[in-house]
Amino acid sequence: MVSIEYVHKLLELYNQLCSPLCQQTGISQTSLDILMFLKNNPQYKNAADIVKFRGIKANLVSVHVERLVQEGYLERQEVPGDRRKTELICTEKAAHVWKQGCEIQKAFFEMLFSGVPEESRKIFEHVMEQTEENLNIYQKENKKK
Repeated sequence: MVSIEYVHKLLELYNQLCSPLCQQTGISQTSLDILMFLKNNPQYKNAADIVKFRGIKANLVSVHVERLVQEGYLERQEVPGDRRKTELICTEKAAHVWKQGCEIQKAFFEMLFSGVPEESRKIFEHVMEQTEENLNIYQKENKKK
């Protein structure tokens, strides 16, 4: 079973690898996480999605999104038919940061799986896909109750 220490080490190393990009761009780790989330997951488009799927508190998301908008990394766009809702759109300025972030993520995963045979990686991916499927089934069953 994966320990909490493992998860902590994983996050700590990832944040260390992102630190130079954050310093270079002047944006915080949380802001970088928000940009990467929106760019990597185009089906999610608003602050509520960030709160739900990234687990960042709503007030913190609000502060960081506002700063990203002010600095030109994000734009707000009204949702047609619902003037109360807005979508967050990444700008060209964000695309540059995202590209560098993707390079960091790629290097991170390469380092993480260093020395792991390809066959083991495939087994790991299969296990992750199966456990996700199990989670989906469990969620559907519990919604019915």
